[in-house]
Amino acid sequence: MKIRILCMGLMSISILTACTQTKLEETSKTEEPAKQPPNILIFYVDDLGYGDLSSYGATRVATPNIDQLAANGIRFTDAHASSATCTPSRYSLLTGEYAFRNNASVLPGDAPLIINENQTTLPSLLQQHGYVTGVVGKWHLGLGTGDTALNWNEEIKPGPNQIGFNYSYLLPATGDRVPSVYVENGYVENLDTKNDPLTVSYQQKVGMRPTGTENPELLRQQADPQHSDTIINGISRIGFMEGGKSAEWIDEDFYRVFTDKATQFISSQDEKPFFLFFSFHDIHVPRLPNAKFVGSTDMGPRGDAITQVDFITGEIVDYLRKTGQLDNTIIVFTSDNGPVLNDGYEDDAVALIGNHKPAGPLRGGKYSAFEAGTRVPTILHYPNEVKPGVSHSLMSQVDLYASLGALASRYSEIDIDASPIDSENHLNAWLDHTVSGREYLLQQSATFSLRHNQWKYIAPEEKTHPWITRKGIESGLKTSAQLYNLKNDIAEQVDLSDQHVDKVAHYQKVLDAIMIKTAGN
Repeated sequence: MKIRILCMGLMSISILTACTQTKLEETSKTEEPAKQPPNILIFYVDDLGYGDLSSYGATRVATPNIDQLAANGIRFTDAHASSATCTPSRYSLLTGEYAFRNNASVLPGDAPLIINENQTTLPSLLQQHGYVTGVVGKWHLGLGTGDTALNWNEEIKPGPNQIGFNYSYLLPATGDRVPSVYVENGYVENLDTKNDPLTVSYQQKVGMRPTGTENPELLRQQADPQHSDTIINGISRIGFMEGGKSAEWIDEDFYRVFTDKATQFISSQDEKPFFLFFSFHDIHVPRLPNAKFVGSTDMGPRGDAITQVDFITGEIVDYLRKTGQLDNTIIVFTSDNGPVLNDGYEDDAVALIGNHKPAGPLRGGKYSAFEAGTRVPTILHYPNEVKPGVSHSLMSQVDLYASLGALASRYSEIDIDASPIDSENHLNAWLDHTVSGREYLLQQSATFSLRHNQWKYIAPEEKTHPWITRKGIESGLKTSAQLYNLKNDIAEQVDLSDQHVDKVAHYQKVLDAIMIKTAGN
């Protein structure tokens, strides 16, 4: 108003012109829309190893869509899941808390929800900042209370919708566990509860369905005793299932079903930013890629499943591009733990591996205390803010909680404490490949390990867990402490614990302090 009055009082045309221009500039500034908070999409692959992508050195499988994310974003060389197994890693990512604090381990298919309904989670935190949240794919964090047997014929809760997700479309546990059905927002999809109700048991056989133990001739893949219960789609699973025929999944359809559910969720968000946790079943066993991908590699189902992962990633990224959302979407692509070849089913993964190295230069794999147990391919893509590059910073998925919470708070007037007991805010390191990340990083397997700069400390463990070795993986366990210098020995071949007794003692003290840490300390 002051500018307008001043201009009206001036007789000089030149001054009037200048004032008019000033007013136009001021109007333009005031009407400029506020910067929109970014969407957040986490691609969480199952059992994908450090060396399983062509952007991380693989030559016998091509992953062009994922590689494009790496080329236009940040490719991390030292980023980690918080555990060498799936359930603990998922728990840590969503809660910002190490899974050992809740005694979380790999869950049976009928386990109760292990995340407390009153616990703040990454999705519930983002909800408070105005995000619409969704999860599509593998869950494996439990459902129900555990007080009574879960009734699959009614609303199933608590589950993801009770801990911060507005929308959920799930494999309830894993592909190798019953029930082999989809669950959407707490209800089994396509279930005929009146004429063919669903019953699940992990204690004894229910119903008359054939099992892998009794009818091995019906199997498309031979399985070990643990995976030889009820046969669904020619594959024997862990646990027994009766009824629910109309609700059964077809493994080969996962790629299309989950991709469509993801794009439908994204398309439904017009006004608010979204957070989508896209949790792949691939490349977990049983590996049954769609015919579209069979033969895409010469490594059998495991290699073809990696191709399928790349296709799904490309489909969702292309949808974001077509809808104009890609530049303002933070995409994190990573894995829940390291690789495994034979994890219960005979699908020629071992026989056809050839010179492919699923863990790249690293030692170990899924379940292992060595680096390949938790060091996983990790890519962040965010064109609006991130410059392409390669980061060698020490990073952990447990920090996504505090880091993404800090990012969301940039666009929100709500002041929320986004720092649970273990999650650290390393947003700058996630968005800038030149910024350092963690100083210390805990790794959970059958024992605990600690990373500090180039040093890797593995705590002693009395139990040997020979079942890990039987899967063709080195457990990394010894009854004495181990110490490796990863800068000179990334394959962890030379144990330096005897030469650096002081470091061993120091790292054990640091590890002990983390273990006994409590909230607020």
